[in-house]
Amino acid sequence: MPARLRGCDGGHLYGGPAFAAAVGADLDLALLEPADDWLPGLPEEFRWRDITLTSLGEARWARTPMFVKQPRDKDLAAAVYADGSRLPGTDRLAADTPVLVSDIVTFVVEYRLYVLDGTVHAASRYATFGRLDPAPLDRDGQSCAVLAFANDLLDACADSLPSGVVVDVGLASDPDTGDEHWAVIEANMAWFSTCYAADPDRALDVVLRAAGPRHRTAARDHAFIRTAHRKPTAPLRGT
Repeated sequence: MPARLRGCDGGHLYGGPAFAAAVGADLDLALLEPADDWLPGLPEEFRWRDITLTSLGEARWARTPMFVKQPRDKDLAAAVYADGSRLPGTDRLAADTPVLVSDIVTFVVEYRLYVLDGTVHAASRYATFGRLDPAPLDRDGQSCAVLAFANDLLDACADSLPSGVVVDVGLASDPDTGDEHWAVIEANMAWFSTCYAADPDRALDVVLRAAGPRHRTAARDHAFIRTAHRKPTAPLRGT
């Protein structure tokens, strides 16, 4: 990092975790992110599937199909794995790497919500049946339903999220019955998220809040400042 940037006042960041690790301390930034256990801790009415926070080492013992992803970082490909033996070995990722293991569901359509102070500040559709399909939310036929679900979610759970964050939601289809229901896909760091077709200026408002000077961070956000990886202690169950 150029010396002139070290200790500068008013800096912000947009980039991946490796870049953040390299420059965040020198810039004295507070990088906000949701807790690893936020998604599995949601009420069932918002997630609509079983989700467990565990370690990669525990997940490697599973012998049934499952969807596995990291809660924050992206070193592991988020995907359906036939069983735990298909997950990367210790030569690639440590056994204590936190992962979320969930039931396999199909999302008919997926949306990205930029959330600022507990309200949707910008939004975009980004995928249909798993394929990239960006469109502004106000041009999507499901916009009212998306916002209604988001408002219910944030009314119930906004206090468990940083003041600047990205939440992905979608219309999930039950593989057995074909019934469809709205569900949270995941929450992400705003400073490491693509805005797709959302208004970039409004998305930037959220990024600036989520990755700004530490001394300007509100007290309610201190619990969400990125630190070293938190190691899960719960073993994988029900897989």
